[in-house]
Parts: sequence; structure tokens; C-alpha cells
Amino acid sequence: MTLMTTKKMKINIFTENITDDFEINEKKFIDIAKKVLKFYMSEILEQSCLFGHDFNTISFDILYCKSDKTHEINREYRNKDYPADIITFAIFADSEDKFIFDGEINLGEIIIALDKVRDEAEKKGTTFDYELAFLISHGIMHLLGFDHQTDEDYNFVVGLQNKALEGVYDKI
Repeated sequence: MTLMTTKKMKINIFTENITDDFEINEKKFIDIAKKVLKFYMSEILEQSCLFGHDFNTISFDILYCKSDKTHEINREYRNKDYPADIITFAIFADSEDKFIFDGEINLGEIIIALDKVRDEAEKKGTTFDYELAFLISHGIMHLLGFDHQTDEDYNFVVGLQNKALEGVYDKI
């Protein structure tokens, strides 16, 4: 069964909050992530890493942590010495061998530093929830194989994120 012919695609999103400093309504953000993913599938399926593959389930993980953890991950896996607000491991998009097991695609993992989310929300004058939803939508774009190495790519990614979040609801 292909994604384009089914409305019963299953989405599995697994979350874990490993910080005691921030309480997250994980169900709320799982629901937001599902809506954002469905929006992206309706808008950019043919441009994504999923196009042309037979599957009926998509899964990925979201890990909530603090910036000391993203700093550690950046140093260990990316040879970068700074804390990131988000790190995405796009397992399916970045793999030469597109592994699909029993119709399920595991896209990878999104890691978000909640203290950086708080700081960025304060800096932008927006809410913590909106900034977190924005980063989740950004991570999903990366999981689908989109990057932003050029200004044109960056504008495409951020523009689509904004459009996706408008579709979720006005202000989170």
C-alpha cells in the first residue's frame, strides 16, 4: 500500500523528556507533529525521501533534553563544539539503503534542547509552545530529507514550516 493511496496511514511518534526542568504536554506535541507531517505529505510528498516507497506506517522519535546534551551530541557525532536547539538524525533520508520493515518506515530522531526553546521564544517574543512546535516542524522537514544549505532552501523550509503551523492552529 502506498502513502498516496491510503488515508489510513499510521504515524507512530515516540517521545521522551529527560529533563526535570521542563514539563511538556507530550501528547499535545505528538498531535501537532502528526498534523504537521500529514500537511507535509499533502504538500511535498513527491519531493521527500518517502516518494516511490511502499509503506503504511511512519515512525520517528522526539527526545526533549537540555542544551548540555545537544552540546555533547554535537561534539561526539558532528564535530561541532556548541549546544544546538535541535539536532536531527534522519536515518531513512540519509541512508543509501531505504529500509522498510513490515510496511513501516522509521524516519529517525529529533532531539530538542528545551532551555534553548525557552530562550529563543523569549528572544522572538513568542510562546514556548509555538517555538517548540516550530522546531518540531523543522525537524520533520529534515527527517523527510529537506535541508537548508542555501538561502533558497532555507526560505523554502521555513516558509513551509510557517504554512504547516498555520494549518495546525493560529497561535499555539
